[in-house]
Amino acid sequence: MKNNFSKIPFFKNVKKNVKGLGIASQLVIDTFLCIIKCQVNLKNIVIQMVEVGYMSFPIVVLTSFFTGMVLALQVGSATANLFNEPVYIGMITGYSLVKELGPVLTSVVITGRIGAAITAEIGTMKVTEQIDALYTLGTNPIRYLAVPRFIACIFMVPLLVAISNIIGIYGGLLVSSLTWDISSTKYIGDILDVMTVKTFFHGFIKSFFFAGIIVTVACHKGFQCYGGAEGVGKATTSSVMFSIILILISDYFLTDLLTSLKIF
Repeated sequence: MKNNFSKIPFFKNVKKNVKGLGIASQLVIDTFLCIIKCQVNLKNIVIQMVEVGYMSFPIVVLTSFFTGMVLALQVGSATANLFNEPVYIGMITGYSLVKELGPVLTSVVITGRIGAAITAEIGTMKVTEQIDALYTLGTNPIRYLAVPRFIACIFMVPLLVAISNIIGIYGGLLVSSLTWDISSTKYIGDILDVMTVKTFFHGFIKSFFFAGIIVTVACHKGFQCYGGAEGVGKATTSSVMFSIILILISDYFLTDLLTSLKIF
């Protein structure tokens, strides 16, 4: 009976996913143990911070800027039809960006750029046996490869989210001024009417969890890669897909949790 169940595709996938979850959890535990023991390489951390933060800055700014512009345009159009004039543009644009769209869209963009790059880099090292060579030389691959990327993502993704919120709000301000003839004072005033420190931290806290998802999935898929160049491609695609799905799912539960706690 056991052998018959093991041959069913559904049960094979369940077993594979449970095993993968365990391996990913062990990866996170080993990474945090290295961080707690201060087994870090500052040079590698700085390199990864530049890659995650500085190199991702242009695409994050572009995404958030036009998202803010589109939001202001849509909100202005909708309220103009309802109330015969565009109202609440700053309020809705700022609130939506800071609490939801800023963290989620920024994390998705970073997943496509950084998550894919991490998986491809580590996966290539795996299939070309460079990781085995690290073991042979007495170097811990977790410490050398995973730890710098974990620290870089945990620090830089929330920073990029904060910047994207500001850029998105400015994009909405530009459309409000040029398209709907709303003064910057009125636009900023509407935002400040609903924006509090709690509102900001609601989205900011979620960005830490999203950063953890991105780097955990990316490193896990890279370390478990096999099958040559084709395997690297599959691992990279799978990494981006799973990261985006987990970000969207966790966004709901984190929002529900933070809202129910009534803290943020």
